[in-house]
Amino acid sequence: MDHPESEMFRQVFYEHYSSVRRKLAALVRDEAAADDLAQEVFLRLYRNPPEESGAIGAWLHRVLTRIGYDYMDKKVRERRLLAKQETLLDETPNPPSGEEVLLRRLDQEEVREWLEELPERDRQALMLRYSGYSYAEIAEELNLRPPLVGTLLHRASLKLRQSAGKRLAQTE
Repeated sequence: MDHPESEMFRQVFYEHYSSVRRKLAALVRDEAAADDLAQEVFLRLYRNPPEESGAIGAWLHRVLTRIGYDYMDKKVRERRLLAKQETLLDETPNPPSGEEVLLRRLDQEEVREWLEELPERDRQALMLRYSGYSYAEIAEELNLRPPLVGTLLHRASLKLRQSAGKRLAQTE
């Protein structure tokens, strides 16, 4: 099969197409997919025919099996992805109501007020930490030795809690 466009290719196609398609339909259990996959098998034969023309049947069987299994693996991956997406959609919380948004804003304003009562360095340290800065980055930003950052953050957190406690006690 040196020349894939030859009469020999047509002969192989007409002789083997129905059995290749039938085997694929039995393997993937989908008639439409079997048609497409059979075309893929013969497209591969057209592009890369086996060196020995006597081995066409075995070559076709090996290729159709590989293509069929690849198709089934792809379908399994698609089903898993869809199931995962459905699970994620089910777990996604509903968007917050206007009331929830308002309460969050009030909470944020309250926390800002509590932060304003802290010394500047404590406030900066807490803001940097909750903005995702590492201890080393906080130390560099505040011109501190890195071992002191943990202590500073701990003390600032305690002051913030105390400030919040006082404010909450006043409102009750």
